[in-house]
Amino acid sequence: MGGERGGGEWFLPGCDTGRGELVSGTKGRPRFRSLNRHQMVLHPVDVDCLIPYDHEARVIWELVGSLDLAAYYEGIDSVEGEAGAPAFDPRLLISLWVYAYSKGISSAREIARLCEYDPAYQWLTGMRPVNYHTLADFRSGHGEALRKLFIEVLALLTNEGLVTMERVMHDGTRIRASAGRDTFRKEDAIRVHLARAEEQVKAMEATSEEEMAPRIKKARERAAQERKERLSHALDELARITSSTWSTTERVSTTDPDCRVMGQADGGYVPSYNAQISTDAHKKVIVAFSLSQSPADQTLLPRALDEIGKTIGELPRQLVVDAGFTTRDAILTADERGVDLIGSFTDAKPGRETSLRSRGIDEAFWPEKFRFDAERDVYLCPEGKVLARKGRRVARGKIMFLYKAKDCRTCPSKPSCCPCAIKGRTLTRTENDPRVDAFIEKMETPEAQAIYRQRSEVAEFPNAWIKAKFGLRQLRLRGLVKAGIEVLWACLTYNIKLWIRLCGKPRLLSAVQE
Repeated sequence: MGGERGGGEWFLPGCDTGRGELVSGTKGRPRFRSLNRHQMVLHPVDVDCLIPYDHEARVIWELVGSLDLAAYYEGIDSVEGEAGAPAFDPRLLISLWVYAYSKGISSAREIARLCEYDPAYQWLTGMRPVNYHTLADFRSGHGEALRKLFIEVLALLTNEGLVTMERVMHDGTRIRASAGRDTFRKEDAIRVHLARAEEQVKAMEATSEEEMAPRIKKARERAAQERKERLSHALDELARITSSTWSTTERVSTTDPDCRVMGQADGGYVPSYNAQISTDAHKKVIVAFSLSQSPADQTLLPRALDEIGKTIGELPRQLVVDAGFTTRDAILTADERGVDLIGSFTDAKPGRETSLRSRGIDEAFWPEKFRFDAERDVYLCPEGKVLARKGRRVARGKIMFLYKAKDCRTCPSKPSCCPCAIKGRTLTRTENDPRVDAFIEKMETPEAQAIYRQRSEVAEFPNAWIKAKFGLRQLRLRGLVKAGIEVLWACLTYNIKLWIRLCGKPRLLSAVQE
């Protein structure tokens, strides 16, 4: 219970045992140090001693200071010798955000609060407060400069020998957007909300300063204008989606029109973005990333190669992906760009069997039961009927030949063979591009299978680290561009943390020992 024993009796420290009454077994009433929390204390603080010499904040500060931040300084209006408040140093703001993300903090308000009492944040800021508006605007307002910073850090890691580009593992992970499922609306509902937003903007503009404080009025005007812009963007996004699909019931979110409903690892479906991350297999350095609205990975491999080329300046010798990326088009794209692709080519047989059963086709009449006569270029069904070739369709990586029987209506096996067909049974024969066949043959070798088994350890590591360690399971910024900036902050922080662990701290310790 936390009590102390005195002279055979138990009592709680600080409790009144009776004014003037002696505690049994003692010579006098216990005397304690008084606590006065209702006072102001003034004492000197050595800011540089707030954190240890090998603290991570110090290493981040030194690393950021060694980088080229010219792109950040170009937009600063405050200059020496002219009126105006001095600006915050971009080196400080970058260091704050990198350190905050490394600790799983992505809220500008929380960082501003920590700057008031946390030693590491106090050391970075020199015990001077930084308001959350400055932090929030800085995070989302320098996308191109941040990308250049990411590339520079990547060059630093490459010079340290941490990036080889011999083998790169690529994977995608879905991150929840800053939008709820109940924000998705159809076109009519969006137009109603847009009309209300326009009325609200006009009402705010007509409000006089006597009715509302200028600062509050400006903030509300900005909020109303931003809502109007989001709704207008939602209508544009809805028109784009509708024009590319046959569906007439498409919906978009009114708070983040760019996000899409995607499946999650737990089986749920929530508004999300698809983050594509490429990782060098040598030391698990992130060499490229992109953010997509596509829930599926099948079409995203070409863009992944483009991003790798932009950030690192060259393509990897070998790229390892999972079955979600391994399509015929991806195989040909990698071959055309001189990249050795390793991946699991999905077997379509289970899905095909499900389709055959759903159509009521008996197993005795599945495609493999039909015999192909290459000389006559026809198929013979189990009942002896001929399926002649009726046409072909060329797709990237394959050619599909269509075969059809002339008349199956009088066949006694029609209910088991083609119960839904009006005239007769059809079959499709696929011929792969030779490069696709070569890929399938390669993936059957023990060497290729051994490489593929290493994929999850490397490719999924940064995804798990960003979500589990950095806490980036849900984005705070809205829109494809700003959401991409937030993921870029996380990828930059991941690489800096990797550099600190492998290079920064060992060198710091070595310098101290000398």
